[in-house]
Amino acid sequence: MADSRPNILKKLTGLLIRLIFLLVMVSALQVLAVRIVNPPGTVNMVYEWIRGTVFDKPYVAKAYAWKDLDDISPHLRQAVLASEDQRFLSHNGFDFTEIRKVIDEVMANQGVRGASTITMQAARSLFLPSSRSIARKLAEAWYTVLMELFWDKHRILEIYLNTVDWGTGIVGAQAGARAYFNRDAGQLTPSQAALMAAVLPSPHKWSARSPGPYVKKRMKRIMGQMGAMPRL
Repeated sequence: MADSRPNILKKLTGLLIRLIFLLVMVSALQVLAVRIVNPPGTVNMVYEWIRGTVFDKPYVAKAYAWKDLDDISPHLRQAVLASEDQRFLSHNGFDFTEIRKVIDEVMANQGVRGASTITMQAARSLFLPSSRSIARKLAEAWYTVLMELFWDKHRILEIYLNTVDWGTGIVGAQAGARAYFNRDAGQLTPSQAALMAAVLPSPHKWSARSPGPYVKKRMKRIMGQMGAMPRL
């Protein structure tokens, strides 16, 4: 009887190749579509809704409203760049300068912090559900490559500002501005914009409604850096 293992291995390999090709095509089509179509929500919003309604997990309804980049305060755009990604215009989705700094800090036992760019954050905010798995990190990197390939920086920042998690039940700049300051995202003052940017690293831990000393310190630092940021 001939050994069937080579045939099984061949079939599995072919199946894996077809699956990878399908995932590549679907993700590329997603990114191409969002290049011209404003998303009505995010994958994570759908994921959390399913968890809440189907699996009876804790769920908070999300406030979300799209705003074109030109209708979002330039102060907020500059504040976010100052806070989250000061080399946004000069990198291709991965800030290797910042990554090297993080590695050096880890080697020096100075703690661990993130090195995610705005593109990477937009990728996971829009296209991926919440998790901390290796698969999600790999998917985030892949979507980052596609976004930098198919979108310009204007679109990347626009998507980021509209899809980033800005606190419990708050998605995007417009919802954040309404929740924290009862005004539209286009009406934010420099200090309000800096305060919203200051809570972004931990929007469920820090509050723009009642900022503590550390958040206020971050806000002041961001305000000092905003003037050096480009006006996209």
